[in-house]
Amino acid sequence: MKIAFYGSSLLSSYWNGAATYYRGLLRDLARRGHRITFYEPDAFERQQHRDIDPPDWAEVCVYAASPGALRAVLAEAAGADVVVKASGVGIFDDELLEGIVAASRPEAIRIFWDVDAPATLAEMRANPGHALHRAMPALDLVLTYGGGPPVVAAYEGFGARACIPVYNALDPETHHPVPPDPRFSADLAFLGNRLPDREARVEKFFLVAAARLPEKSFLIGGNGWESRGLPANVRHLGHVYTREHNAFNATPRAVLNIARDSMAAVGFSPATRVFEATGAGACLITDAWEGIELFLKPGEEVLVARDGRDVAEHLAALTPERARTIGEAARARVIAEHTYARRGAEVDAILKQEAARKAEDAPRRSIA
Repeated sequence: MKIAFYGSSLLSSYWNGAATYYRGLLRDLARRGHRITFYEPDAFERQQHRDIDPPDWAEVCVYAASPGALRAVLAEAAGADVVVKASGVGIFDDELLEGIVAASRPEAIRIFWDVDAPATLAEMRANPGHALHRAMPALDLVLTYGGGPPVVAAYEGFGARACIPVYNALDPETHHPVPPDPRFSADLAFLGNRLPDREARVEKFFLVAAARLPEKSFLIGGNGWESRGLPANVRHLGHVYTREHNAFNATPRAVLNIARDSMAAVGFSPATRVFEATGAGACLITDAWEGIELFLKPGEEVLVARDGRDVAEHLAALTPERARTIGEAARARVIAEHTYARRGAEVDAILKQEAARKAEDAPRRSIA
């Protein structure tokens, strides 16, 4: 099928945590014969901080952040079999959603792909005039980055014909063990941009642990932390490009995952970082969230913490041997059960099933 995908960025992970999710899924779909064009705006300095060049498995159209350029790329939706609007593009989000509905052919599969469903649903509850309320009757599917049963129920309650979670996963060709890099040496490392609904949890889980273990070394990567006061034993790196993620994850004694407020509250939403870190063989410590056992086994494949005190206790007791054992077990689990090849197979089946449904409904639409 010909897929037109309107998202934040395929080429850059700069202020764009969904980049590796898009890459893993879309590359696998391309391997299955789908032809993909990814439309991304030239905004937020993402093009100045590219991680990859345009790949051979997708055509990438970078358009100017202007109404004229927006109209031009939306017009191309008319030639696609599948039209996807992802959440969180950052500019023209409402116009893109309305535009794909207006420009796509009736027989095309129209999808809203939500990479931050808890936040989107909160906006919809607060705003009866939200663009998604208006677009929902014309959408065939809502796919989500995670969220499990609570998110499915909420979207169906808002009138979605079907809501299906497509979870983050591992691309073993991209994220894998590498030799340690002294730049990323630490007892505990955390990678994540400074965002309003993350900062308090970073304080609770990461900075509290650092304060409790002044003899240990801590490393934080991501944008925005340079302006925040950090303990003396915490080193800040700034933006870490995806090409450096393997070394960032493989070098420290342990790597910390901290969910954003909305994701933690809903659960069933493992971040891309979970699979990137475990794919590189990291010993992962994660904050507690419902559904984690569906992805990794606590105590054997991941260490789970309720707060910074738990993080500090895990880290104080963690020998190099145990860290290595946990990391190896986690990597084996995600390679067996949580790769983008598996996720791509799920999406491929969803698209084929939806195309068959629409083909059956076509005579009824023409009569109407």
